[in-house]
Amino acid sequence: MASEQSFDIESDFDHQELVNAVDQAQRDIQTRYDLKDTKTSLTLSKTDLVIETDNEMSLTSVRDILETKTLRRKLSLKIFSYGPALDVSGSRVRQVITLQKGINSDLAKKIAKQIRDQFPKIQPRIQGDTLRVASKSRDDLQAVIAFMREREGDIEVPLQFTNFR
Repeated sequence: MASEQSFDIESDFDHQELVNAVDQAQRDIQTRYDLKDTKTSLTLSKTDLVIETDNEMSLTSVRDILETKTLRRKLSLKIFSYGPALDVSGSRVRQVITLQKGINSDLAKKIAKQIRDQFPKIQPRIQGDTLRVASKSRDDLQAVIAFMREREGDIEVPLQFTNFR
């Protein structure tokens, strides 16, 4: 049992599920009575989502619809980083929502420090936008996963535990 076991902590989401959630939200917006004449648009790209609508009240309704559809698709709401609502031409409102993917270096350092403080025999290593956690004992690695799931509410991005070997 001298071989080293490891797993990766990463933050990712299924982009196709998000596309489906945005499509469902657009259909729902077109049929809702209070949003029918607002000319609301949702524009999705690889890194962000732009909502453009008539006023703040309809923006709030559109965000609620989008969040509901996203949760039904089993995506975390932590992937959305809301920007400020900006007034644009024609008394319209635009909000840019940045999609969070990957673990930034500051958060990776914070997670690695928490793991090292709680489990001194485990070696967390930062590799780009993921965190590799290695140990000789599988039981220790499973304890780290349980520890991180308890702390998931404190972390601003959704975490997945992959490549358990």
